[in-house]
Order: sequence, then structure tokens, then C-alpha cells
Amino acid sequence: MPYTAVVFDFYGTLTPSIPAPVWVEQAARSAQWLDIPAAIWSKAWDESFPERIVGALGGVEDTVRTLARRCGVDPAPDALAAACAARRAAQRELFTFRSDALSVLGQVRGLGLGVGVLSDCSAELAEHWTALPVAPAVDAAVFSCEAGRRKPDPELFRLVARRLGVAPGSCLYIGDGGSGELSGALACGMTAVMLRAPDWADNDVVMREDDWAGPSVGSLSDVLPLLGAEGAATS
Repeated sequence: MPYTAVVFDFYGTLTPSIPAPVWVEQAARSAQWLDIPAAIWSKAWDESFPERIVGALGGVEDTVRTLARRCGVDPAPDALAAACAARRAAQRELFTFRSDALSVLGQVRGLGLGVGVLSDCSAELAEHWTALPVAPAVDAAVFSCEAGRRKPDPELFRLVARRLGVAPGSCLYIGDGGSGELSGALACGMTAVMLRAPDWADNDVVMREDDWAGPSVGSLSDVLPLLGAEGAATS
């Protein structure tokens, strides 16, 4: 078996793809508590993505407060608390998983391989991680908001490999191609495979490698044959 670990992307890989209107609606839910028009509030969240994804705005409370002030509102404590609660509740709805995700993670570990997760994410995922059903099946998780870097920064890929206790060259990386992640994984010596599931076109991601010419699979379950069973990825 050529691999000692498998590293998975989170959004659009372990979870179903998330279309752009869902992200907009999610952001807008906390607007009502701040008396900020939903369109303006959603725009503030969208424009702050590069900051949020590397943790530059802090946790949920600090982020909501900062963005509200950018929109001309200095929220009272009760309004801030309500907006943060709405934000967290909305985000928890996105922490659902593909039907085969838990099974695949378990089978990868059953083969004696390490399991990693590397995600470009804001504070909500990092905050909720330990309560998610996939967390016990993951040996090392790296979140961009905690690392202060975003894909395809090579240090993120090296970091998850270090936490797994393996060399990057012995890792298989699985992702939908957002943020140049597949090229980033390759540049660090990992073997990169795109998950191009049936809902792949619905995913709203940044810098997705739509022209990826490397290997791909159509489901998470299709990763298992790459680890020694019969079958192979399709190009």
C-alpha cells in the first residue's frame, strides 16, 4: 500500500456541495438582530472572507461585532448575542455529511492509515469540530482560521502531515478542488485526487480547479479502491 495517511477537504468533500444562495441565506439570518439590511450584511460577510478564513477577525463574537461596525452599527450586547446565536445555528446546518463519509473514514482507519482533515474555514467549524460525528474518526484536523494561512499555502499541507506523523509524500489528498488545493497538495509531494461528485457543479468555492487534469473519483467510496482494493480513479 503506497499511502500511510489520507487527508480530506471538508466543505464539498466530506459534506455535500453548498450552492452560493445557501451561503447568502445563511449570512442573512443574523442581520435581523442587528437592524442591518440582509443584502448589506451578506455583502459584508462575503467581502470579509479573506480575513475570516485566516482568523484575522477572531472568533464569532469578534467577527460579528467588527462586521456590524463596518455596516454602521455598534451592536448592544443582547443584539450581538442574538446575532451570534443565529450565525452559529445557521452554520451548524451546514455540518451535514455525505451518506458514505463516516463509513469511508472508518474503513480508512481500519486499513491502518491515518486520517486527516484540512479545511479553509472560518471560526464556526473550528469551534464546533469536536462535537461533529466525524471528529472521532479523524486523527489530525487543520483549520485555516487557526493556522493563519489558507490553501494552497504549502505550510498547511505540511502541517497536517506533521500532525499525522507522516511524510507528505505518503499522503493521499482528496478534495473538490477549491482554493487550488489539489495543486497545493501536489506541490508538497502528496498524491492529489479530485472528488467530482454528482453535485460538484453546485458547489460555491473560491479558485476551484475546474481544469484539473489529474485523477478524480465520483464518490468518497471510490477512494477506497485507491488504497489497495480493486479499481482505480478515473482521469
